[in-house]
Amino acid sequence: MSLTLHFHPLSSFCWKALIALYENGTPFTPKSVDLGNPAERAALLKLWPLGKFPVLRDAARNQTVPESSVIIEYLDRYYPGRTKFISDDPELALQTRLRDRFYDLYVHLPMQKIMGDRRRPGDNKDPHGVEEARAQLRTSYGMIEQQMAGGGWAMGNDFSLADCAALPPLFYGNMVEPFGSDNKNLTAYFERLKARPSIARVIEEAEPYFRMVPK
Repeated sequence: MSLTLHFHPLSSFCWKALIALYENGTPFTPKSVDLGNPAERAALLKLWPLGKFPVLRDAARNQTVPESSVIIEYLDRYYPGRTKFISDDPELALQTRLRDRFYDLYVHLPMQKIMGDRRRPGDNKDPHGVEEARAQLRTSYGMIEQQMAGGGWAMGNDFSLADCAALPPLFYGNMVEPFGSDNKNLTAYFERLKARPSIARVIEEAEPYFRMVPK
């Protein structure tokens, strides 16, 4: 196969890229990377010196594509399928990219701050930073609650890049800072996301690794 995705099954940003690949049934070779394995880490660093995943390698076009949002745009352009992740309409495309950044910066990053703090030793935790992250999540949840008042997907009737970005941080975010009973629209959207076949597959494949999620 031309495409190889270097990823980890628990990584939330990797989920985002996997959702797009599964959504369109795009053929690819999954390459799980254990950063604790020196050889596997070195191989990833050779592809992308920052050592972050996901990284998509396209042998046919001799391209290495890092960053989940860019990977999805790349797939949309060079390996299109039944689901178009970014509209041809310039205004809708701009709004989709904005919603993608919203989920990455204001849901994903604070969720990772809380998860990351759980891995810190007791004398090196950051309670102030964690509370700031929780506050950010609550604010973001409130915004999503309003955005999803009409139902559907993040950008309306069509599944898009924004929905690929939404599921991973909402899945883990609900673990560390539950949505709460006031966010009924958000909860309903989350349930629609989980029921989507591409997303259900990603979650099912990650289940054997959930024991590694910090409690």
